[in-house]
Amino acid sequence: MVQQPDNKRLVVGITGASGSIYGIRLIETLLDLEYNVHLVISNAGWRVLKEELDWDVTNRDAVLEEKFGNRAGSLIYHPVSDIGASIASGSYLADGMIIMPCSMGTLSSIAQGSSDNLMSRAADVMMKEGRTLILVPRETPLHAIHLENMLKLSRLGVRMIPAMPAFYYKPQTMDELILFLVGKVLDSLRIPHQLFTRWGEPDERG
Repeated sequence: MVQQPDNKRLVVGITGASGSIYGIRLIETLLDLEYNVHLVISNAGWRVLKEELDWDVTNRDAVLEEKFGNRAGSLIYHPVSDIGASIASGSYLADGMIIMPCSMGTLSSIAQGSSDNLMSRAADVMMKEGRTLILVPRETPLHAIHLENMLKLSRLGVRMIPAMPAFYYKPQTMDELILFLVGKVLDSLRIPHQLFTRWGEPDERG
């Protein structure tokens, strides 16, 4: 049977950088838009989910079902050690990949082409197949190696969307700040949304 292209299939990675809530809101939004989301979470990413969001990560499959099981799209979870997963092959058709948030360690691994786990291998697949790869770096301050790795990847066509929320639309909650960044990622993927008020548009909140 010939595999048909699926225009609603995306890979999402969550690393151990602070700001795991960004990735969670991205997944929720994509699932609500009926996307098939292939999820990879690094071991450090699971630690951050526990520390920042108080997730009980003792049973990873169960907590993912609890958090995402009742949404329109489908979630396919791949352990970061599963280098033989579908998304590790360029023959598996996916529109792109977003790593949100992206740690400097993962960014460095991708920049060096190490492909030593499923996260970096899936990112490498996106690059070699000419598909969209978006990284959302979350670190401060940045030193020269961080910046050089970002520049190297940017020159190779990787899109950098740093975790830098805007304030022109006068956000009133933390979730509005988070959704602004999720919206910027969706903009880069040309996915329509109404997650934030755009410059020049009326503010219709309340």
